[in-house]
Amino acid sequence: MSIKVLICDDDSLIRESLKVLLPLKGDIEIVAVAEDGEEAVSICATEEIDVALLDIRMPKMSGVEAVKEIASKTDTKCLILTTFDEEDYINEAMEYGAKGYILKNSTPDQIVQSITSVYNNTIVMNENVLNKFQGNKGGPQFTKYDFTEREKDIIIAISEGLSNKEISKKLFISEGTIRNYITMILDKTDLEHRTAIAVNYLKGNL
Repeated sequence: MSIKVLICDDDSLIRESLKVLLPLKGDIEIVAVAEDGEEAVSICATEEIDVALLDIRMPKMSGVEAVKEIASKTDTKCLILTTFDEEDYINEAMEYGAKGYILKNSTPDQIVQSITSVYNNTIVMNENVLNKFQGNKGGPQFTKYDFTEREKDIIIAISEGLSNKEISKKLFISEGTIRNYITMILDKTDLEHRTAIAVNYLKGNL
């Protein structure tokens, strides 16, 4: 079954190029395109969209604001399409529930791979942006919360973009146990979702 995708970018050339190229590179169905965040939110509220590919800087409503609305009100997973110098916006979007981000100069194959990963509940982080992202506060560390060693293992695995199934294989514990650990981590940190766990760990906030 195809992954149903929304493309949202105020640049018509990018919208139309991705609309044509992405289905050629993977099992992708472009359900709709939008030119601003407001339109994207409206489409996700009325259409069955698996993954929304969102530019950050757009008129009427930014990609960050759109992520906040879409992630809180629909089952659509949000993937940010960004440039290298927008880490502040990326931080905010990830806090609001975006499942990852990719650079605008990524190849169609890389974009399709990222869409597929997000669809399969894996966090996507571009390596170049990630390095800059980590450098803001000295990189990952555990200083603020009293995590167990197992909780630390799971936080690190989440930040590496691993799914519960992959974490299960890596740590030799059941997926149910992993879900329980994630719940405990969220309770300790007052965070709302696993993406926020990864973001805060990588920013050195845990």
